[in-house]
Amino acid sequence: MIVESPFHATGSHKIPDALVTALREQSEPLPPLEEPEPFGAFFDRFADARVVLLGEATHGTSEFYRARAAITRRLIEHHGFTIVAVEADWPDGSRIDDYVRHHAPRPWRNPSFTRFPTWMWRNEEVAAFVRWLHHHNEPLPGERRVSFHGLDIYSLDESIHAVLAYLDKVDPEAAASARQRYARLVQWQHNPALYGRAAGRQTHSASEDAVVAQLRDLLRNRLRYLQHDGEAWFDAAQNARIVRAAEQYYRIMYRGANESWNLRDRHMFGTLQALLAHRGDAAKAVVWAHNSHVGNAAATTMGWEGQFNIGELCRMAHGDEAILVGFSTDRGTVAAASDWDGDLEIKTVRPARPDSYEHAFVRAGLPRTLTDWRHGRSTLREHLRAPLRERAIGVIYRPESELSSHYFEASLAEQFDAWVWFEQTRAVTPLGHAHPQGVPETWPFGL
Repeated sequence: MIVESPFHATGSHKIPDALVTALREQSEPLPPLEEPEPFGAFFDRFADARVVLLGEATHGTSEFYRARAAITRRLIEHHGFTIVAVEADWPDGSRIDDYVRHHAPRPWRNPSFTRFPTWMWRNEEVAAFVRWLHHHNEPLPGERRVSFHGLDIYSLDESIHAVLAYLDKVDPEAAASARQRYARLVQWQHNPALYGRAAGRQTHSASEDAVVAQLRDLLRNRLRYLQHDGEAWFDAAQNARIVRAAEQYYRIMYRGANESWNLRDRHMFGTLQALLAHRGDAAKAVVWAHNSHVGNAAATTMGWEGQFNIGELCRMAHGDEAILVGFSTDRGTVAAASDWDGDLEIKTVRPARPDSYEHAFVRAGLPRTLTDWRHGRSTLREHLRAPLRERAIGVIYRPESELSSHYFEASLAEQFDAWVWFEQTRAVTPLGHAHPQGVPETWPFGL
């Protein structure tokens, strides 16, 4: 549903003094990230949720990754969360999952997280969390080990390969059929955007029929394939779903932003739901993704213009059992590129605009806080309901056009349940190419 933006109705961007006062009085100062245990303990309040979605205002800020790691560790160790699902490709996540759950290593065509933007997941902050999860899982029985997964849609090449590799093992005849079905896509698999351009504005294609048929075959033979290995079948089925979704995504990407965005977030939500169902009734998930995915899109310019996201879909599906937490900063440095597929740069983040939520937090004068407006804080919630600008930096940062490139309008109280604030932040530390000394050859980041 498209809702008219209330921002334009007010016509005012001014930050009320009452909002600043409320933030100063009701935001909770957080311990430094160098103390992950007490930092994480502040988030015990979310223990009863089925899904906790942790955002980020950029794809390249160290504090956001380290904070999410500390929160996730706490939710895993003390509150029984069993799934970590991130805004990354499924095959890359599967390689991490094999490592953290101590599965036998599988042959992979490429190392993890080598597609642009490599620094988004291939960084020291993520590697430290993966090491911790590997050690946390080691003494646990297999069914209690916490899993790690990618939710995204961009792995056409690797997902085709994964489906074929699985069928080669369990059903060579079906593998031959799958190769025929995927043959139309193979020529595009290394540059699938060209497939979208070639497909033009078709609403239907022979490739679509083929990938749908392949997915149906995998699902139809589920009981027979489960006799071999339930986890392997689930992985193959998810990869088949990705091939189907990716074919649609690249075919429609030139029609407009809304349709492709919605398809992508619907796929990520569907993957999350499949993971929860696969892990059983007691499964609980932590999601790491950008604020633009985890906040309720209906409370932002995105929703007012016809887009939805995983946060909105989780809110609809899980109600109060879905907790949406935004993260933001005022200034510092960030890892980002100037253009798509460009080189990594460490860029200076400009101080936030004076008509933004970020500047309201600056004026509150607290350098590191958690602001939770869910229960008993109706005054704060009312202040945060009034729309202001909010900043979003993705893998590209263009400070020279920051207003048009990186700000959007939102009602923060409706977008999130809580907000984690770091006034000053620094860029993530990308991993080098050397294999770390002393780690096993199964280390998923090794080249």
